[in-house]
This record gives sequence, structure tokens and C-alpha cells, in this order.
Amino acid sequence: MTVPPDPYPYLEQLISRLTGRGAQFEIVMADVLGTEMPVMRNRDRAVADLLSQSLAWGDREYLVTADRRITFAEHARESYALATALRERYGVSPGDRVAILSANRPEWVTAFWATQALGAITVGLNAWWVQPELEFGIGHSRPRVVFVDGPRLDAVADLDRTGTIVLTVEEDLPRLIAEFDGAQPPPPRIDEDDPAVLLYTSGTSGYPKGALHSQRNLLAVVDYHRYSDAIAAAWTGEVYDRTTPSEARHLLTSPLFHITSLHNTIVPRLATGSTVVMNQGWFDVRRVLELIEGEQVTHWNAVPSMAARMLEVEDIDRFDLTSLTRFTMSSEPSTPEFKARLREKLPFGQHTVVDSYAITECSTSIAVASALELERYPGTVGQPIITVSLEIRDPEGGWLPDEHAGEVCVRSPFVMLGYWDDEEATAKTIAPDRWLRTGDYGVVENGRLRLLGRRADLIQQNGENIYPSEVERTLSEHPAVRECLVTGVPHPDWGQEVLAVVVVVADSTVTKEDLTRFVAERLAYFKVPTQWRLTRDLLPRNATGKIVRRGWDGTGDSDD
Repeated sequence: MTVPPDPYPYLEQLISRLTGRGAQFEIVMADVLGTEMPVMRNRDRAVADLLSQSLAWGDREYLVTADRRITFAEHARESYALATALRERYGVSPGDRVAILSANRPEWVTAFWATQALGAITVGLNAWWVQPELEFGIGHSRPRVVFVDGPRLDAVADLDRTGTIVLTVEEDLPRLIAEFDGAQPPPPRIDEDDPAVLLYTSGTSGYPKGALHSQRNLLAVVDYHRYSDAIAAAWTGEVYDRTTPSEARHLLTSPLFHITSLHNTIVPRLATGSTVVMNQGWFDVRRVLELIEGEQVTHWNAVPSMAARMLEVEDIDRFDLTSLTRFTMSSEPSTPEFKARLREKLPFGQHTVVDSYAITECSTSIAVASALELERYPGTVGQPIITVSLEIRDPEGGWLPDEHAGEVCVRSPFVMLGYWDDEEATAKTIAPDRWLRTGDYGVVENGRLRLLGRRADLIQQNGENIYPSEVERTLSEHPAVRECLVTGVPHPDWGQEVLAVVVVVADSTVTKEDLTRFVAERLAYFKVPTQWRLTRDLLPRNATGKIVRRGWDGTGDSDD
């Protein structure tokens, strides 16, 4: 197959062939919770069906760790055994919650699929939470059963767990699998808009909220990944066949209680017959590079901080990373300058770096920018993915045309059901016609989304709006800046002033005066930070890799 020099017309034709009438990924309008929206006609209706379908992959590897290789057949057998135990021994039925509090490990995945086999709701508890946070999470989700690994068992020992059974990952889970080995519960009777997964948002202010995802949400993510595989196959002249297992090998480095790892790695790989290579423990960049080389990893969804760690590896050329064909950055936006450094310095960077925009409430990427788009439209996160409708709106909810900044709003079959046990928060976030307010500011340019920052992070000074991402992008261009954070702090006369927290590179002698001049030459005067904190300590991040923006009160003005 010969691809035209300009790939966009070819891509548009390809999309039409794949999604048109009678096609494998035909798009039709359908009622979703009372609103008509585009969905795929040929879709599954229950997540449990993916587990039974995975038996066709047999002895192929599903999960690989440093010391285990688990086939699809072995995984399905264990998941069904555990599901039977949950049903027969503990009375778990559709709609009940089964929580998992554990570091990344194969047993986490087994517990997830066992829950789905029953039509119950998997609750992914944040493994980094401490006791007060865990008390909230367990009390809020009210699980019938919670699986806990050893390091976290003491944290739940003294909690009020009325009605909740605690089972250990290391002892109870394998014991139950052995006891019910060979058993398989009947398929659950559920609707595609019934709940499937409950994941908690980052909770950067106040208590975290529980995003409740439906069967439809997870299955739509699977179909999106199948569709992406079909696009990739056609681009190389191959014919996509969903009954043929994929040879792709996906590296998992983010926590399983996050949509990047669970919804977009663990779940779709079971459906496509491809392998998940699971990194366990803290992120060690050299160990991860060894995994990529040793396991011939082809795909990796990483957060920007992980990519930054790779840039620090001086002898990275000694690792064979040629197997990596797609390197997607998720969780938070990164600057064009940073992505340019990745393309320049990483062996696989030139054609594999992809950027995306995703939030927990939307199950998967809202928009994705290919390597070609990142070169043509730097600073954007691409176009909305298939079946996603995106609008920029003003504070009153009115539509804004291209080139006008406002709140990013989306509607799609990926949008969550709502926030668990919080009707008020749900009503503020999801309109009756299923449009979701993301809380992010952005602008559409050339049909592509450029993110400007969180609505909550917007700095307002003397009637002027200042987007932290714009100042951060400018600062990132300075060679002495390793990473930075810009936020607003109270000012008695201006309302807010701009504070910049800058992590400088080793051995740098840059001063706040140097950085002030640098920014002043590139941005309007009111956007120039008036408070500075220079440090060599990396910025704190939460469990999903996002920089923690709260807690910078602006007191002091120092070079640390």
C-alpha cells in the first residue's frame, strides 16, 4: 500500500471506511442515559464477556512480572475460581462493591476480573493513602469485601469496617482460588449502563470524589483501542482481525487504581490478546529500561516525570529500545520544549512520542496528538478521539468559537455515570444532556485542543486572567529550569500575584532576577512572577504522577 505524501486525506478516507455503514467499527446514534450520542454498533454489553472471550487466547502471555508469566487461560481459571468464592462464600452479587487496596501485582488484576465476572463493582483504593484517607474511602464506598496486601493491612486494622470483610492478598486470595479451582459462576444479568468500576479522583482539595464508571464506559474504551489497532494495521498495509491476537507488549508503570493502567492497559489487553509487562515497586528508570529491552516492549503509557527521568540517564544508548513503537504521555500536559527534547535525545523519540489528554471522569483519552501532529501543532493535545464531542464554553455554559479560551466540555460514551453517593457534585459536573464540565481551560486551534490549565488554577490579577501553563511553558524554555510550577497567591491590592516554584538543574547559578528578566522579555508584565522559590528538590507528585499544586502559600521569597 502506498500512502500519499500528506497523510491526513488518507487518514480521513481510512476512518470513513472503518466507521461507515456496515463497517467493523460502524458508528450509529443511540440513546445513552436519555441522550442521543454516537456509539459503535458492534459492541459488547458486559465487561464479564471479555473474560470468557479471553479463553480463546489460551497459553499466550497476559501478565508478565520479574518472576511470573501468567497465561490468559491460567488467569481466567483463577479469576473464575475467585469469583465463585466471592459469590458462594461472601454473597457478592451484581452491584456489590469489592475493594482492592494493594500495590501493583497480578493478584490485583485477578481480583478485578473476579469482581467483573459477577457484575459487581470494583473499587480501586489509592494504595498511597494513609489511615484517615482509607477510613474515608472504605466508609464512602461501603464494600462487601476488601482485598488488602501485607504492607497496608495494619492501616485498615483499626478502621470501622462495619459489614466489610477483609481478605489478604498474600494468603486468603490464593487459598480461595485453590479451594474453588475449576468452578465458574453463571454470567451476570446486567445492563450496559450498570456500574462496573469506582475510582477516586486525586482529591487535591477536600475529599476525593468517586468516579463511577459503567459497563458501557469500559467496553467503549476497549473498542477505541481495537479501532486504534485497526488504524495502525491499515497504515502498514495489514488487515485488522479482532479474532487474531495482537503481538503488542504493553509496559505498565502507573498504579492500577488509575484509568491509564486499569481501563487503558489491563482491560483492553485482555480483549486484544496482547501482553502486559508489569513493573512492580517504585519507579526505577534503569530497571524499566531493562524491562523494555528484555521483554521487547512495544507500547508504554507514561507520565511526564517518568520521561524526564529517562532524559537523565547518560548511558541510555546502551539499552536496546528499538522495540518501542509508541510512547504515550498521559496524566498531565507537558510543554512542546520538553517533547522536543524527548524526540531529540531518546533513541525511540522521533516517531513514537504521542501526547494525550485524559481525566478520570472520562475513562480514556479525550484527545490524542500523534507524533506528526506534535511537530505540526506544538503545544496541542490533538483532536478528540472517536465518538467524543468537545466544546469550549464560557462560565455560563455558552458555546465559544475557535480561538476563544474557555472551559473544556465533552460528551461521549466514555463519560462516567457520575460521582458515587454525591448527587450535588454530579449535577455540577454533568448536565442533564450528559455534557461533562472538565474543569480544565482550553482553546481549539486548527481543530486541535490546546490546554491552558485547570479552572481552579486560573490566576486572576486586577481583572486579568493568567494561565499558569503559559508561564510554565515560557520558564521551561530556560536552560537552567528542570521543572516548574506556577500558581496564584493572595495579594492585598491585586487580588492575586504570580508565584513560580522552579527546580533548577544541578550546578546552576541562575537567580530569580535572571528568570524575571527572561520571562519579562517573552510575556506581558502582569504574567511575570513576582514571587520566586528556587530549589533543587523535585516537585511533589500524587499517585498518578501529577504535580501537587496545592499548599504553596506564597510566604517567603527565597533561593533555596
